[in-house]
Amino acid sequence: MGEIVRLQKYIAMSGIASRRGAESLISEGRVTVNGNKVTEQGIKVEIGADSVFVDGKPVKTKNKKYYIMLNKPVGYVSTAKDQFDRPTVVDIIKNDISDVRIFPVGRLDYDTEGLLLLTNDGDFTYKVTHPKFHMEKTYIAVVKGGMTISGINKIRNGVYIDDGFKTSPAQAEILDAYDGHTYVKITIHEGKNRQVRKMFEAVGNKVVGLQRIKIGNVELGNLPLGRWRHLTSYEISYLMNR
Repeated sequence: MGEIVRLQKYIAMSGIASRRGAESLISEGRVTVNGNKVTEQGIKVEIGADSVFVDGKPVKTKNKKYYIMLNKPVGYVSTAKDQFDRPTVVDIIKNDISDVRIFPVGRLDYDTEGLLLLTNDGDFTYKVTHPKFHMEKTYIAVVKGGMTISGINKIRNGVYIDDGFKTSPAQAEILDAYDGHTYVKITIHEGKNRQVRKMFEAVGNKVVGLQRIKIGNVELGNLPLGRWRHLTSYEISYLMNR
């Protein structure tokens, strides 16, 4: 689901007319939405989903913003282009959105899957990724072998990685353990390169699978692996204004 705006605002965003001018176009019966003539003011449309025409010509917003959630598979790099010609996360959506430059909001490692945001809104990227906003990110880590309570407590209190950098306190809990692996839910707000993997390595455990399931209170949910959707207006507002 994309952003929902009033029809006159949508027309104004395209540069065809001002909002007042757009209201006149609507009143004169010169506007159609999804093939139906609209003459009432206040009708709302969804950017990227509804088809709007003025005098028989399609209306496209010049400053249309995209806010996308992708369930990233392993084997894709979190960039728009890759110097080694590896598949990128943008390749997954480019057939559906090819008329605008979309870029990842932060990154997920090549061998990590799960929730990744993409956008063409620099302000949105800043709000989600800048350290001062302390945006929490939640992962499910599959750890080889057993995990001790002592190890979990060390992760909760912060561990040293990358030449003496100590991670901030994290939320961590053991979810399950079977077939020689331990499943741990961990929430951090920092974004050091391969941080979650390094945190477990610091307490003697190797991560063999990692999935991000949540950013702030925006959840991956049941979105299938390799598929994407538009963020809801609520999700966009939360991430921009938290």
